[in-house]
Amino acid sequence: MLAPVETRSVSPVFVGRADELHTLNDALSRAAAGEPQALLIGGEAGVGKTRLVEEFTAAAHRGGAVVALGGCVEIGADGLPFAPFSTALRALRRALPDELATAAAGQEEELARLLPELRETAPGRRHDEEGMARLFELTARLLERVAAERTVVVALEDLHWADASTRHLLSYLLRTLRTGRLVVLATYRADDIHRRHPLRPLLAELDRLRTVQRLELARFTRDEVCRQVAGILAAEPDSVQVDDIFERSDGNAFFVEELAVAAHEGCCTGLTDTLRDLLLVRVEALPESAQKVARIIAEGGSTVEYRLLDAVARLAEDDLIEALRAAVGANILLTTSDGDGYRFRHSLVREAVSDDLLPGERARLNRRYAEALQADPTLVPADERVMRLASYWYHAHDPAKALPAVLDASVEARSRRAYSEQLRLLERAMELWETVPEDIRAALRPVDYTEAYPPCGCDPATTPLRYLDLMAEAAVAGRYCGERERALKITKRALRLLEDEDDPLRSAWFWVQRSRLTHSLGRGGGREELARAEDLLRGLPPNEVHAELLTHIACWSLVHVPGPEAYGAAERAVEYARLVGARETELDARQVLGVLMVDAGHIEAGLAELHEVREQALAEDTPSVALNAYVNLPSELEGIGRSREAVPILEEGLAFAKRHGPPDAEAWVWGNLAESLLSLGRWDEADRACAAAGRVGQGVAVRGFHATLLAELALARGDLAEADRQLVAAQGFFGSHEHAPQNHLPLARLAIGLAAAQGRPLDARAHLARAHDRDFRPGTQRYAWPLLLAAASAEGDARATPAADPGRADLLDRIRAAARRLATIAPVWQAHERWVRAELLRAEGRTDPEDWAEVVAAFECLERPYDLARTRHRLAEALLSVGGDDERDRAAELLRLVHAVAAHLGARPLTEAVTLLGRRARLSLTPAAGPPDTPADPTDPLATLGLTSRERDVLRLVSAGRTNRQIAEVLFISPKTASVHVSNILSKLDVSGRGEAAAVAHRLGLFPPGVEERLIAR
Repeated sequence: MLAPVETRSVSPVFVGRADELHTLNDALSRAAAGEPQALLIGGEAGVGKTRLVEEFTAAAHRGGAVVALGGCVEIGADGLPFAPFSTALRALRRALPDELATAAAGQEEELARLLPELRETAPGRRHDEEGMARLFELTARLLERVAAERTVVVALEDLHWADASTRHLLSYLLRTLRTGRLVVLATYRADDIHRRHPLRPLLAELDRLRTVQRLELARFTRDEVCRQVAGILAAEPDSVQVDDIFERSDGNAFFVEELAVAAHEGCCTGLTDTLRDLLLVRVEALPESAQKVARIIAEGGSTVEYRLLDAVARLAEDDLIEALRAAVGANILLTTSDGDGYRFRHSLVREAVSDDLLPGERARLNRRYAEALQADPTLVPADERVMRLASYWYHAHDPAKALPAVLDASVEARSRRAYSEQLRLLERAMELWETVPEDIRAALRPVDYTEAYPPCGCDPATTPLRYLDLMAEAAVAGRYCGERERALKITKRALRLLEDEDDPLRSAWFWVQRSRLTHSLGRGGGREELARAEDLLRGLPPNEVHAELLTHIACWSLVHVPGPEAYGAAERAVEYARLVGARETELDARQVLGVLMVDAGHIEAGLAELHEVREQALAEDTPSVALNAYVNLPSELEGIGRSREAVPILEEGLAFAKRHGPPDAEAWVWGNLAESLLSLGRWDEADRACAAAGRVGQGVAVRGFHATLLAELALARGDLAEADRQLVAAQGFFGSHEHAPQNHLPLARLAIGLAAAQGRPLDARAHLARAHDRDFRPGTQRYAWPLLLAAASAEGDARATPAADPGRADLLDRIRAAARRLATIAPVWQAHERWVRAELLRAEGRTDPEDWAEVVAAFECLERPYDLARTRHRLAEALLSVGGDDERDRAAELLRLVHAVAAHLGARPLTEAVTLLGRRARLSLTPAAGPPDTPADPTDPLATLGLTSRERDVLRLVSAGRTNRQIAEVLFISPKTASVHVSNILSKLDVSGRGEAAAVAHRLGLFPPGVEERLIAR
């Protein structure tokens, strides 16, 4: 009677969960329509997460979906790097071998870090912080491509055991899914997620994503418990029995199963309410041999292969199989999906059995596992071997065997871009270090276990591994995986140990690392740390550490004190790197030098250097340098006003960053793209680029840059509340970095503009007063000119405000003095210099149309429609102050054009200013054709556009690519008049540029070939 019940502790009836199943099925339908879905399923241990996933995936499979299951594997207290993704990809490879091979084509070496069956990874490949992001991007795109034609469900279970790399990969995947018929769901044990559990911040982060649904499974109600018990017993249960089970289980599905079976078996063991006794009661009812096997499997990890179990159990094969049969028959153990091993049906039971082991018993079992695996490495999958061996030896409490195994596992983790696991294993190695005999340590070599080994004049192939070498490797691993606090603590501890040693190279190397970590954590600029390293290396021959140090000094100077000192530091860094053969350091230093060359006025030479560095970095496969080039090169183009050149490079850089870079690298490219699009008047596109930067950016600096751009866009559009909010956010993100000119000056400019827009002229003046003279040194012109312009404009707008009069003269003199120190080599800087000069005159009440005509002419050569519109507004204002009829006509034409541009951009403050000026001058902002020069044919498309005959001639020449000066020469008019005609044409055609006007003319067939020549001849 009891045998059937014993094998059916799991109810054949699926109880409850109707709402959750509906949500999952709805997600499956959406995915089938091409909209990828992501779901997180949480609940306490035993509440029924696995059963829900089983029911859903079984139905999805019946509907034609491909299901790939992956579980987080626990070995002792350690998760295997990427274990659930590796398992899921392996399942996909079995189900869709051709599709997966096609999707992985060309990227097998990288993806083999998750799925070794694809290809053996090449040894000796350099590892960097971009490597892990590159692996994440390839994995995400692989899943999208595999799910392009078939609906795919990827289910990852037991996320509470996930290693850090798995968590990071899942986070990246859920944040970047764009296409594909893909459902990604993950389960986790909610009651294990304590305040300091590493999964907790990930769940909080994913909760903010609108693309991720989160389901929390509640316990069963009494009615659901009754149905579950009825399914288990295959009979209607007694009401009193149901009440008792419901009360004691509190609705937990697993506890209901255990209590129902125990009660039906007539268990009289005095079952207590403690979880441990409840979980162990049925295990203790097994035969002794089955209990022994259960204890062995409990200590082996989440899953134990049969051959490994056979080697560790040391039982006759028949006895082992009989013991397993008893445990499986009692539903304590289950066979794995591939039929090659065994696992506990519920992890709570495994934990209870493992906790019940005696301390000596646990160490002995781990030793037997380690010895068996070491004797025959084929007992476990190849991608798990090194990690599991390290865990077994560690928990066997054998430091001499554990240390080399743990170090081997750290190398394996590094090769798989699992930097979080590498850091944990290195910390474990440091813990073991002093307990290992000296002769064992002396046999270890840095070349075998470290990659961040700082050059110290020793041969890493023959020199014994040192504790400091482990610290160096751990510090770099911590930086790569984002654990900068832990990395900084390790670095500080290493420097304390080095105080008693005469090792200047190693000490300097750690000071450089401390500088980088301090800077990235927002704890300072990092210059003091670099100075300490500089003192240590003074007088020593050139070496790689010195080359790296000089590069960091040059980079620091570029950001904080651009100018001759930074230029000299960059030149020395390039020289040292070449001298010692540090190629990657040389490329980094050349990139810094290229930026400084542009800022110093050697524009074409600097841009050529940046172009060359990018091409060489791509050719030599140094993605970290190439990523920096994709940020710096277009940024310099933008800085000198060549925004249109920057955009295609940034678009290419986006594709590269998605494949090879961490999220912050992609965010910087998005931010630079948004900046260039803002300059080009493509504000809606800039808004979308800003949103993309905000989605992927994580570091404080890139988030500060993102907030600065949003504040600038909001201010231009007249959303002052949003501009204020983003400005405060940017100031908070930059923190100690705010004093860097590239951060401080844009923030000061925005603060001045916001105060002026809100009618607070004295506050605007105070913001300028806080800018020190050093902020306007050579090399800062890109950010300083717009700041001085904002201050001068604020004074011009406030000249009618009595409260702002005191001190205005001194302030204007200060702005002029600062402007004299700034470079004007690039056309955009020349245009700003003229604009600032004209605004200062306006603030003094001296407005001359000729001054503003020069400013407008300077900006007509640049593709900055918003700046051009603002200066045309000022020119119109100056013309109206003269009062002549010709001046009024010119002003009217300018205002119409400015109004059209402002409306197109959504620049509400400029639109309102133009409207107000037009109303005051009694000018219509609607284009009027006026009397034509010659009678117009009503069937002529030019006539329907409202163009005069002279405007038709100008449009012909615009379509032929002629400049305003060339048009003036052909038509015997002044360049200014030609400019006004062009402006009026753009307004009437409702286009924003000369190219668009030419396109309209071509599309309408207005000018047949040869018309330009006839016009010139005429």
